[in-house]
Amino acid sequence: MTKTNSFVEYILHDVMRNVPGIRARAMFGGWGIYQNEVVFGIIADDQLYFKVDEKNLSDYKTRGSKAFTYEGPKRKLIAMSYWEVPADILEDTAALTGWIKKAVQASRRNKKKHG
Repeated sequence: MTKTNSFVEYILHDVMRNVPGIRARAMFGGWGIYQNEVVFGIIADDQLYFKVDEKNLSDYKTRGSKAFTYEGPKRKLIAMSYWEVPADILEDTAALTGWIKKAVQASRRNKKKHG
């Protein structure tokens, strides 16, 4: 059975409707967001996060975004290289397209580094 979520539907069909090659896949209790087979985002607890690295991290920090975190062994908080997408970016199609492009590039660089 396919897992559905209204926030995921909103992101895919409203927010990213004009971005080609976007799809979501359920994973680890959340969703992976892909463009043309490159995972560049995640949705967890009705929050959208994009992949960051040294080239786009400052975009998120200057807007007060935070990294996606989860509780690991011994209740240790683990931060991932996915950061919250600011609400104003979700409402600005042109800006969002640029942020997606940077997140896809960050994901590709990370894959080359660790792949």
